[in-house]
Amino acid sequence: MAQKQDKKARQICIVTVTGKDKVGIIARISNAMARANVNILDVSQRIMEAYFVMTMACDITEATADMDKLHKQLSRIADQMELNITFQHENIFKAMHRV
Repeated sequence: MAQKQDKKARQICIVTVTGKDKVGIIARISNAMARANVNILDVSQRIMEAYFVMTMACDITEATADMDKLHKQLSRIADQMELNITFQHENIFKAMHRV
């Protein structure tokens, strides 16, 4: 029996964050994602010397904001917290980081 194709194809995006470590980085980004109904699938973060480095995989399939609006929200956080934040569709991220 063939499986039903009722489910939407997942839309995965990758958020990368770098900058001087400070309190609240993960909280600000995860709160922005939660407000937009974005599901955080995986988070990897570490402190390298005094710098914060994080990669976050997010499912935006059910998001209440489109990619452009999410990008603008993350850019605002980046400006306010003096961070470098990128937000890319998974396919673009993979193509750029292929070895």
